Amino acid sequence: MTRLVAGNWKMNGSLAANRKLLGELAVQSGVEVAVCVPFPYLAQLQERPAGLFLGAQDVSEFEVGAYTGEVSAAMLAEFGCRFVIVGHSERRALFGEDDLLVGRKARAAMARGIVPIVCVGETLAERDAGQAMLVIGRQLAAVLEVLGREAMAAVVLAYEPVWAIGSGRSATVSQVSVVHAGIRGWLREQRVRAEGVRILYGGSVKPENAAELFAVRDVDGGLIGGASLVGEDFMAICRAAADAV
Repeated sequence: MTRLVAGNWKMNGSLAANRKLLGELAVQSGVEVAVCVPFPYLAQLQERPAGLFLGAQDVSEFEVGAYTGEVSAAMLAEFGCRFVIVGHSERRALFGEDDLLVGRKARAAMARGIVPIVCVGETLAERDAGQAMLVIGRQLAAVLEVLGREAMAAVVLAYEPVWAIGSGRSATVSQVSVVHAGIRGWLREQRVRAEGVRILYGGSVKPENAAELFAVRDVDGGLIGGASLVGEDFMAICRAAADAV
C-alpha cells in the first residue's frame, strides 16, 4: 500500500510563516503527503503544491446546528479536506474526549467523504503496567462499535505513544513493531479487512530516525508533529517513507 506522511501543525502557524513553509514543500513520488492545519488556515492552504493533501486537526460529531465553536465535516469538505485527525491524545487528555466520541467524529467525517486519522496510544503509566494493547484495544473497539467493520477498514490509524509526543523521545523500533503488529492482529481478530488499513507511527518522528521506523513491518507512514513545521525536516521524512521497503 502507498505510505502516508501527515504533518500535524497543531496550534502553530501564521499567514507569513505558512507561506514560507509551503514554499519549502513538494510532492514526493511514492508516498502520499498531507498537512493537517488549524481551521483558520484552511482557506490559505487552497493555494498549495499540487498533489499535497489537505487535512484538519479535529471535526465535530454534529452535522449542523447550535454548537458554538464547532466545525462540521461538511465545512471541512468545502475546503477540500482529504483527511482529519480524530482522537489525538491532546484532545483526549486536555479536552476530555472519550473513546465513543472519537468514533462518532470518525463517522461524521466519513459521511462527508473525509478519511479520519484515528489516533490511539497509551500513557507511560499504562505502558509500565503492561497495558498498552489493552488500552489500544479499548480505544479501537469503541470506534469499531460506532463505524462497523466495513467502515473501520477504510480509516487510517495512528499509533501515538503518549509518552513520546513532543518529548523528543521515540519508542524503540522493537516497541513500535510489537504495537503495530498488535493493532493489525486486533483488526484481524475483529474480522476487519486489516491488510488495507494504513497504520501510522506518531511519536517524535525526526529525519534521524524516520528511515529506521518506516522500515518496520506494519508501519505505513507517520503522523508528524514538530518536524512538520520545518520544511527541510518534513521533506526528509517524506523521502524516508518513499524509500522504505
